[in-house]
Amino acid sequence: MKKTIALLLLLAFTLPGCEKDDICDPSTVTTPRLIIDFYNVSNTLKSVTNLALIAEGQEQDTLKFNGVSRIEVPLRTTIDSTTYRFVMNYNNPDIINEDVLEFKYTRTQIFVSRACGFKTLFVFGANPYTLTDSEPADSTYIKSVTLLQPFILNEDDAHLKITF
Repeated sequence: MKKTIALLLLLAFTLPGCEKDDICDPSTVTTPRLIIDFYNVSNTLKSVTNLALIAEGQEQDTLKFNGVSRIEVPLRTTIDSTTYRFVMNYNNPDIINEDVLEFKYTRTQIFVSRACGFKTLFVFGANPYTLTDSEPADSTYIKSVTLLQPFILNEDDAHLKITF
């Protein structure tokens, strides 16, 4: 009888020692996105209308923005550059205008946790972007791109300023 009670007590004390499930908490900070603010030539925030971003080599996965002056754009974590076509007036083929921005950076992977894995941090170098016109050329609507923050560590502040 005493052995049975001792065995039950031993079993009861070992059950709470189980590990929790490995589920990444949604509030855990992971790989940050590039934050871009849009301005007009008077240097005031400007909302974009009918803007689409299409990643290089992609046609189906399009990011669409309307009525916002700040956007969040994912960067590629497997190579040191990401190219997007910035398509203004994407829903009207008669007045569509396309510019191409290539972002160049270096990557650092940081271990977050066993459940969440790694996150990638980005650092822009001396020439962080290249702005070109699309083919066929239709004149760039983006007037300037200004680097505000070379380190992409979080999504709190804007990293780039685009004037159009």
